[in-house]
Amino acid sequence: MALQVGSVLISDSLDDSCRRILEQAGIKVVIKTGLTKEQLQEEIKDHDGLIVRSATKVTADIIKAGKKLKIIGRAGTGVDNIDQDASTEQGIIVMNTPGGNTLSAVELTCTMVLVLSRHLPQAHVSLKEGRWDRKKYMGMEVMGKTLAIVGLGRIGREVATRMQSFGMRTIGYDPLVPAEEASKFDVEFMELKELWPLADFITVHTPLIPQTRGLINEEVFRACKKGVYVINCARGGIIDEDDLVDALNSGQCGGAGLDVFVEEPPKNRALVDHPNVVVTPHLGASTTEAQLRVAKEIAEQIVDASKGKSYFGVVNAPALDTANQPAAKPWVGLVQQLAQLASSTIQKITDVQVTSNQKRLLRTLQVAALTGVMKVSNREANLVSGPLLAKAAGVKGSYATSDDNNVTVVVSGEGGKTCLTGCVYGDKAFLTAVGTTSVGYLALEGTILVLTGQNIDLAIVTKAVPISCMASACNVVVCSLTTPLTEDKVANLENVGITASQVTF
Repeated sequence: MALQVGSVLISDSLDDSCRRILEQAGIKVVIKTGLTKEQLQEEIKDHDGLIVRSATKVTADIIKAGKKLKIIGRAGTGVDNIDQDASTEQGIIVMNTPGGNTLSAVELTCTMVLVLSRHLPQAHVSLKEGRWDRKKYMGMEVMGKTLAIVGLGRIGREVATRMQSFGMRTIGYDPLVPAEEASKFDVEFMELKELWPLADFITVHTPLIPQTRGLINEEVFRACKKGVYVINCARGGIIDEDDLVDALNSGQCGGAGLDVFVEEPPKNRALVDHPNVVVTPHLGASTTEAQLRVAKEIAEQIVDASKGKSYFGVVNAPALDTANQPAAKPWVGLVQQLAQLASSTIQKITDVQVTSNQKRLLRTLQVAALTGVMKVSNREANLVSGPLLAKAAGVKGSYATSDDNNVTVVVSGEGGKTCLTGCVYGDKAFLTAVGTTSVGYLALEGTILVLTGQNIDLAIVTKAVPISCMASACNVVVCSLTTPLTEDKVANLENVGITASQVTF
């Protein structure tokens, strides 16, 4: 699907290449930085897209105010300044530039390891103040020391590779990275409890989520070697700041390198002013190269989305990029249509299952099925919001494999279930079976009428309904209409015990 993006608001400072790329694609760009929350709520009403860095906090109130908003782009990696749940519920895409500032964050992390090992900032200040404290700032080599890396994504892997060149042993943990994968970049995979006693240095490279908030805390420091060094160039809050101060004061932690804080600018002066702490004002992505890269990448990604070309970088709808691939598009559309039609026959839906021989697409087809179910009650549901809306409604999705070239969708709920099967020829979707009864090929285009009832009299239907094609089985009749039914005709059918629901594709 191509997003209709006519106007984009840039609310944080970005390289001007972002504006140029968007405008060259015919997208209007408005740049207004430093807006208050109230000003942003008012301004966002006029735009289809919003691009931010880390300064703008995109709250639920701002998202709700963006009546036209379709996409929010984060020029950078972390998206914790964007309310993803509120965005997803509204069907708004959230995307980031996952690799744009990787190298800059990696190099800052590696720098922190080195300056902590040699006390360089403290020695620099001492000499500037007229002292010659050679003995006071005795350091250590990193050769042979152990670096524990928590989070083995792009940044964690690159940190490992660089510090290995200094002769460091690298150990690490990531719940999403198997041990076999970690070994490919020479990281010994261990569970967290195994990491702590072995580490001379610990660096964290995870998002800030409930599971990682306060990940490095008093209990962890107790499990570490005395004098362990910790580094956080990822997100403030992953290291518990109060517990870190206590560990520094006791000597359990030998020093810390911090680029990020719970509050920014930081108010915890006991931490910032501690003599064994090296601090920088969130400089992870603050290089000329990174800022140029993320500005260009977020603009290019939004242009690609507006053309329906690619959805690279989307963080709140993982199925979207796959669903947009040419080979997948018609099948995703078919499943969504079958689910929508089947759902119109069932009260209080509880489950939807999709069965297909396309194993690579099964998860994406499940998302399409959930979206189709939700479209019955919410026409604005899409592949972004569908799964979340379904979860809130208590609808569960599942998938199964088959050897059949067709796709089958079964919607279950109060009073029974409806099973519809379809296929794709070229780029067109067709209904091929209702239940277990083959019905030929009914094109799923224009207005489709679904009738349910006990022992439906087809003579009544054909007389009352402008049908171009009809498929029937059991107590379900599916008709392709030449013109939509009027409310009077729907009422006439219901008067003879036939429930009618029409959907326009």
